[in-house]
Amino acid sequence: MSKKYKTLLLIIVGMVFLDQATKLYIDSNMELHQSIQVIKNFFQITYIRNSGAAFGILSGFKSPWLTLFFVLISVVAIGIIMFYYHKTPENQRLTLVSFALIMSGAIGNFIDRVFYGEVIDFLYFHWYQHYWPAFNVADSCITIGVSLLLWDMVFPKAFLKTRDNLNLSREK
Repeated sequence: MSKKYKTLLLIIVGMVFLDQATKLYIDSNMELHQSIQVIKNFFQITYIRNSGAAFGILSGFKSPWLTLFFVLISVVAIGIIMFYYHKTPENQRLTLVSFALIMSGAIGNFIDRVFYGEVIDFLYFHWYQHYWPAFNVADSCITIGVSLLLWDMVFPKAFLKTRDNLNLSREK
């Protein structure tokens, strides 16, 4: 197995494990809608289940087909990401890490949809009465992965220059 796929496997196993472990902990130790204040007026852990898409979109829509729809979307997304991961050269490390993070998030939320029919969310940030929708580790992986991918698309040489500068400074 090439280094490229070992990295993919390492990131996916690590992030999916972290995602599922945190969700299992929340599900086992908290009541639905229970909230624990961590930082007053900023962050709390709140156990929520999201039957919709990101940010609760479609969560009010009730249909027996909704879970199947989200499962199929996840499978297609994972397939597309895997295709592009395979096509990406090994030296484009930031792109590869981005794809691995996005895939980790998709797999983590896919597991929830298959076993629960919805996604467990619990990270809840707010500034007094201004709330950001609750999310989880898988959502964080997707967000960070997409952000890194966009960064790499806008500044394709930034990571290489930084890495080259680090290598040059070590040689001096």
